[in-house]
Amino acid sequence: MRHAQSAEWQRTPRILVIDDEPSGVKLIHRLLTAARYEDIVSTTDASHSLTLARIAPPDLILLDLHMPGFDGFDVLEGLKDVLAENEFTPVLVLTGDFIAETRRRALTLGATDFLTKPFDNAELVLRIHNLLQIRLLHLSLSRQKDALQHTLSRREAELEEARLEMLERLALAAELRDTETGRHMRGVGELAGSLARRMGLGAETAAMIGRAAPLHDIGKLGIPDSALLKNGLLSAQETELMRSHAIVGERLLSGGMSMVMQTAAIVARHHHERWDGTGYPDRLSGHAIPLAARIVAVADVFDALAHDRPYRKAWPEEAAIELILEGSGTHFDPAVVEAFMSEPWVASRIPKTLQCTA
Repeated sequence: MRHAQSAEWQRTPRILVIDDEPSGVKLIHRLLTAARYEDIVSTTDASHSLTLARIAPPDLILLDLHMPGFDGFDVLEGLKDVLAENEFTPVLVLTGDFIAETRRRALTLGATDFLTKPFDNAELVLRIHNLLQIRLLHLSLSRQKDALQHTLSRREAELEEARLEMLERLALAAELRDTETGRHMRGVGELAGSLARRMGLGAETAAMIGRAAPLHDIGKLGIPDSALLKNGLLSAQETELMRSHAIVGERLLSGGMSMVMQTAAIVARHHHERWDGTGYPDRLSGHAIPLAARIVAVADVFDALAHDRPYRKAWPEEAAIELILEGSGTHFDPAVVEAFMSEPWVASRIPKTLQCTA
């Protein structure tokens, strides 16, 4: 027989033998070697068995139940913490105990099969072969499951990326209605990502916020031109209509699986909240406002002020910086403003009259 050399196995299966009788261990070694099972680990001291199983996880365990001190039941109990939960490791119990309660207890603790001592040598080898085939089938199914899960995760990521790209294009379409280019989207994203890094959020989180930030005004798709592009003051009704873009944006972005999409939905809803609680739509204040939204609020206001809009000319950068600084603690999170002021290009443009304040 060439069970151990079966083509399905990518390596020789490892068998752990635990029996306090040296003669029994020698017999099993001889039988397994004759059947071409070459990777055999054994011990006559059951207290060592868990260490052996941890160091070199077996594919099959042959276990004597009744041993002095640390017995087979103790081994079965300890194996729960040693062997991986998601891997089926068969345990063939070798015992001369015919008591039903003993067998029920062993099965409850994880035993797979029993062979009564004294056993038939040929039957032992066949039982081992069959249990190893079950183990092999489990490993094969586990690999297939992992491969399918990997494929599914990749497809989900691809779908999420496609959805995000579609929404970015929708956000660009929304911006093109009240700006000449998509520059504002890019500008807010770049500045928000930079502010996040300066606040110590880490490269991955900062990149995520930078990716989510350009979607902050996607809700403007639901705002009619009569309000969005109006040159004069908005009426109370038009103001409420304009403010609804935060809720519309969240609805458009909600349901995403990735952190980018979830963050974008949060930012869309809350980037007009104010530190002092007078913003909209939920009148959140202070740290109740999500951090990503607090960061985007600064990036959005500065970038919008510093560039032309159809209804007004751009502010001088120094004036826009001054407004951000003056809004610290009222409109904006002071920590975000501090990060903004630490940007080298901002620091070089702070008006001299405000440098001591900054």
